Amino acid sequence: MRASVLSDWLAQRLDRGNGQPVYRQLHRLLQQAILSRELPAGSKVPSSRLLAAELGIARNTVTQVYEQLALEGYVTSATGRGTFVADSAPDEIVGAPDAATAVAAPLAASIPDATPLPAARALSARGARLLSGAGVSKRQWGAFMPGVPDVTRFPARVWSRLHNKYWRRMRPDLLTYAPGGGLPLLRHALAEYLRTSRSVRCTPEQIVITTGIHQSVDLAVRLLSDPGDVIWTEDPCYWGVRSVLHVSGLQSRPIAVDEEGINPSPDDLAQPPKLMLVTPSHQYPLGMVMSLARRRMLLEYARQHQCWIIEDDYDSEFRYGSRPLASLQGLDTAGQVIYVGSFGKTLFPGLRIGYLVVPEALAESFAMASAELYREGQLLQQAVLAEFIAEGHFTSHIRRMRTLYGQRRQALLDAAGRRYGSEMPAVGGDAGLHLVMQLPHDADDRAVANAALERNIIVRPLSGYYAEPASAPSGLLIGYACVPDEEIAPAFDTLADAIDSTLVQFA
Repeated sequence: MRASVLSDWLAQRLDRGNGQPVYRQLHRLLQQAILSRELPAGSKVPSSRLLAAELGIARNTVTQVYEQLALEGYVTSATGRGTFVADSAPDEIVGAPDAATAVAAPLAASIPDATPLPAARALSARGARLLSGAGVSKRQWGAFMPGVPDVTRFPARVWSRLHNKYWRRMRPDLLTYAPGGGLPLLRHALAEYLRTSRSVRCTPEQIVITTGIHQSVDLAVRLLSDPGDVIWTEDPCYWGVRSVLHVSGLQSRPIAVDEEGINPSPDDLAQPPKLMLVTPSHQYPLGMVMSLARRRMLLEYARQHQCWIIEDDYDSEFRYGSRPLASLQGLDTAGQVIYVGSFGKTLFPGLRIGYLVVPEALAESFAMASAELYREGQLLQQAVLAEFIAEGHFTSHIRRMRTLYGQRRQALLDAAGRRYGSEMPAVGGDAGLHLVMQLPHDADDRAVANAALERNIIVRPLSGYYAEPASAPSGLLIGYACVPDEEIAPAFDTLADAIDSTLVQFA
């Protein structure tokens, strides 16, 4: 392409009125010309003075573009000779077409417009399996989002004061990567809290700080099992940890729950798993508490068969009308339980701080693996959280929120009772941040959830938490924690309208 032809081609495509800087447009257009071989390797490009004059732009703009193209390897400059297109053709691939033919394309075709791989080819089998069962919502706030606390009641002033104190000190050690296991200050504060509030038996060294339940489960699975091993999960169970397991290579075996928690059958017990994942203090999502007899049975079974139990204690602090229950880990005498917790529901989800409590013999391995795999940071946040706990703000906040959530839970029960009586009861135990409303067995709870979302109400279909949604009971998870008291009744009426209209439509 001669200089005058190139200038004309560029002038036709530069758009002075689209808001994009001329520098960026010129850089992109010259890249396209070189990649498409309209400017072949070895050809000389116009001088910056000549091209600037032809295009009516500042010479400095063209000079900057040439310098950037040279840095990226598109052109080379020789003093006294000018600027030439570099040879950027890919190395020849055995069995491939001629490189020039393979790379060449019409100048008008932009590189980003290349046809992408079909999704079926782009994703791996485990990637496709993960996304096929994904439960994440595009919205994370509003009535009746399950599992989300009222972040507007978080003591932001206290947190800000502690945060500012650490920033004023400007400690470099809090701005680098975290040591294995997390900040010792937080591990000490957390060990004391767990001993007194959850009857967890541990030293600070047994605690590993993570970004939350998902990462905690992922780390435990990676270190304690191999692809192909079997893990028991409650049926139904939390979709998030099920997604973690989907990409782990484990064989997930769903075990039905009854009023006493996970309830393995004789056939299940005849085939010991490598891992069990349970929510004994408040089964997710149905809400029952695992009985003492069932807890002792699981612990003894794990001891006899050398199984690991992952105890997900996701919201045990919020119990209404009675004290929080002791942990399963506190009953463990054989060192078979991995205790998992998070501050996402007690403080705010965006904090992204969780933890594992592991048997003493595994503590060093877990701490080292966490640092090796995830290269954790967040030390400044961990320091603030440690002081927040040590000064008593954490327990005070939980106490206040427990009272508030108890009131909102009752308001939701009252609203459901007024509308439906015993026809569609709301259940879920006397703990947690959500209730489950039972729908008629033949109702499509996914359709109800979609109809509610059209009315700006967020609920989750219960069937999605079961291993076999098509044959699962129909119901809705209704979160009440993040809904102001005065909005619960009118929001439930809106939800009820969605329920009624959907049930009539599919009747």
